Amino acid sequence: MNKPLRRVALAMMAMVLLLMGNVTYIQVIQADALKDDPRNSRSRIAEYERQRGQIIAGGQSLANSVETDDQLKYLRQYPNGPMFAPVTGFYSSIYGSNGIERARNDVLNGTDDSMAFRNFSDLITGEPQRGANVELTINPAMQQVAYEQLTQNGFEGSVVALNPSSGEILAMANAPSYDPNRLATHSTEDASAAWQELNQAEGDPMVNRAVSTIYPPGSVFKLITTAAALEHGYTPNSKVEDAASITLPNSSTPLPNYGGTQCAGDTLSEALAHSCNTAFAKIAGDIGADALRETAANFGFGQEVNIPMGVENSSLGPMADEAALYQSAIGQRDVRTTPMMNAMMTAAIANDGTMMKPQLVKSTRAPDMSELDSFQPEELRQSVSPEIAHTIREMMLESEKNTKGSGKISGVQIASKTGTAQHGDPEDKPHGWYVAFAPAENPQIAVAVIVENGGDEGAEATGGSIAAPIGREVIRAGLQGGG
Repeated sequence: MNKPLRRVALAMMAMVLLLMGNVTYIQVIQADALKDDPRNSRSRIAEYERQRGQIIAGGQSLANSVETDDQLKYLRQYPNGPMFAPVTGFYSSIYGSNGIERARNDVLNGTDDSMAFRNFSDLITGEPQRGANVELTINPAMQQVAYEQLTQNGFEGSVVALNPSSGEILAMANAPSYDPNRLATHSTEDASAAWQELNQAEGDPMVNRAVSTIYPPGSVFKLITTAAALEHGYTPNSKVEDAASITLPNSSTPLPNYGGTQCAGDTLSEALAHSCNTAFAKIAGDIGADALRETAANFGFGQEVNIPMGVENSSLGPMADEAALYQSAIGQRDVRTTPMMNAMMTAAIANDGTMMKPQLVKSTRAPDMSELDSFQPEELRQSVSPEIAHTIREMMLESEKNTKGSGKISGVQIASKTGTAQHGDPEDKPHGWYVAFAPAENPQIAVAVIVENGGDEGAEATGGSIAAPIGREVIRAGLQGGG
């Protein structure tokens, strides 16, 4: 073979090897990415050939699929869509999915390993293959009350309710919310219009505030400061600062109590019951930043949480100096947390100091509703000792006695703490928080409520006036239905 022919042969061989390498890369390495790419119409059409499983809770169908005459054989439907959107998410042929629709997609579309034998059996017998069902821990009555309490008042905010002993999520509601049916439509034009409208809408209705939005917690963070104090030698009767205002260290900036009034008591228990800023700022200065960080970490701050959707991390911020420490101790400055984390913190206190992993999925079930897998409670950490948890519970009972707002439940002891969080709003409209558990002697429900920007009370709002009534009604709905 002469030299020119040899060069051509080598070039052809190199091209063949490159082609083989490219085919291997596409078919092996990129296979999953290409299959899941929303632009892959073949994959999309194939997935819609199989009836997607239901999402159910409390015997209700929150999401199901019905047969159509379209190119896409099945249409996803969401009865009471906006009410349950934070838990179901959406399933769209154009925009993919989120919520449980994404987190448990393999179960719902029938490709999960737990369905392998059934899928093989259906293939042999010629039966149509279907997805499995996902049963949630949600209590529909509590979810409805939470959603209606927010929306009927025109509030923006979120409610999370947990079972303290198991970590089951009983309610997770947001306002404003959105209708996932608008995104599930097979009409590309309608889905695109809905997507654009929802993403530009005031109030960010598609944001899952319960797990994705971090807020300053305000005075509900004093529960963590209280726990840190008790861990470092304080008792409920320890004397604390009761001045109406103090000056932040190395500055001329005042830190006053709410309303600028002197604290109604000078013990730790009275300081929590009356939510005295000056007391908790001085306590933090006494025990130090490291102690506060350690206790906050034991309550989940800075820790990854998956429910199975991811939860945004809560944080204390840098706390670079003593002034920042004082402000952080009352839940201001750079402290940020989600409603889910505040519910987890409250549930840990209710559960003798043990924090359970929050879980939204109760079980997965085959198309015939036989159980494939079930939720098992899982301990995350011991946040505080049982003795300290019981002490904080007694102090929270006193706090509830001083908390205004409607909806108090006759014959039921509620342990609670409110928060009124400043957040830089130009009109000084604070966020209102309420965290609570009940019955105090045998906790079945722990709840966290946030109402943003003063609700309907503006600058005069407090956690007790705008958030506490919602929390109490959600607890009432849970206890009436057996928790």
